[in-house]
Amino acid sequence: MRSRVTSSLPLPVKAPVRSRRRLLLMAWLALAACTLPRHTRAQPSQPGGFGELQSHLLGQQAGIRRFRQRGPFEVTAQQGRTIRLSEKERIPVDVYLASPAEKAPLLVFLHGHDCSKEAHSRQAMHVASWGMHAVSLQLSKTGPWDANAAVLLRIVNLIRRAPGIIDSRVDVNRIILVGHSFGGHAVAIAMAQGAPVAGGILLDPAYFGRATPEFLYKIKKPVMVLGADEILHPVRRREYFYDYIQSDVAEVSIKDATHEDAQYPSETSLQNAGVDPDTTEALQMTFVSGITATAFSLSAARGLDYAWASLQEMVNSGEMFNARKK
Repeated sequence: MRSRVTSSLPLPVKAPVRSRRRLLLMAWLALAACTLPRHTRAQPSQPGGFGELQSHLLGQQAGIRRFRQRGPFEVTAQQGRTIRLSEKERIPVDVYLASPAEKAPLLVFLHGHDCSKEAHSRQAMHVASWGMHAVSLQLSKTGPWDANAAVLLRIVNLIRRAPGIIDSRVDVNRIILVGHSFGGHAVAIAMAQGAPVAGGILLDPAYFGRATPEFLYKIKKPVMVLGADEILHPVRRREYFYDYIQSDVAEVSIKDATHEDAQYPSETSLQNAGVDPDTTEALQMTFVSGITATAFSLSAARGLDYAWASLQEMVNSGEMFNARKK
């Protein structure tokens, strides 16, 4: 599965390569600020690499809406791969690689209860189009989620030691964990147990088990909680993640979003010929935009300030609410 951006803007013939790239990038960013129909993409060719794109974005006014459209990079999707943890353990994964030759962050997606890695395929494809590699894991659909967290921790440690199991261009110092529902719980446990990551993104996370949440105190890296509308769809003890994580943590709810809107596509649509009456693509894209903005923030500054500033335009419009940050 490949997608490509081609240039349609004339450039001065004698312009230096660096200047040419900068002009193309600025033109692309100008178009990215506009609201475009889904599956559309601005036309100028790719910027020089993820680092150049990141620098320009961080130098502009933060805003989440620009991340609703696909990014400027070509993506290679590799479904059906496996990660070998031991002689007997093979973890099914789908890998989405951004095209730039330089090293770039890696987002690791973990599904929720009774769900599959495919339920995060479009999220992973989207962030890869913005220059960040992504991998979607298939762990046990029914948990136990503490055990899934242990497996996730082992996977991250393996990637740190041998990034080539995903791709040699993975920057092992910028691994970001993304978990939905009970998968968010597993991400939090892995981080509490010292997973060597830049941060975590919890998609409407649900707390698993009966143990006290004291382990959340142990998380030392930034965490963003992107929640559904709890008035419509409350989940089990979502408040624990904000209340008990003491480090850099932020939370926001997306108005009218359901728990399944935090997937894209949803597991229901995967099992029902593409139909899921409880989700809307617009709200799914809001989650995708939040994931992308947060990933940029975590990879660039190892914090949530850029993501927090990006969210404010939708908080101010009422499309997001109950925003809070420690």
